[in-house]
Amino acid sequence: MIPAFVKPFLWSFDQKNIDSDKHKKAIVNQVLNYGDYRSSDWVFRYYGKKEVEKIASKIPLGQWDKKSLALWSLVLKIKPGKRSSKINQAL
Repeated sequence: MIPAFVKPFLWSFDQKNIDSDKHKKAIVNQVLNYGDYRSSDWVFRYYGKKEVEKIASKIPLGQWDKKSLALWSLVLKIKPGKRSSKINQAL
């Protein structure tokens, strides 16, 4: 069950059908990018720091907000995910 205070940061989801396990990667992505302290604290408590680090390290560079990436790369000691191969081929 996703708390009401996290849901505003998950605007791309149908709120009635959101599943905290099935949509874990997208939830972590959106909360780390757009969430506040309370919602990010919930993500770390619910999924665990190791799982959040694992997911965050695989988020493609183009899906990060620049300021959020700067913060979370320091906090989690991660390097951003590479751009997808399709994007690299187009460049």
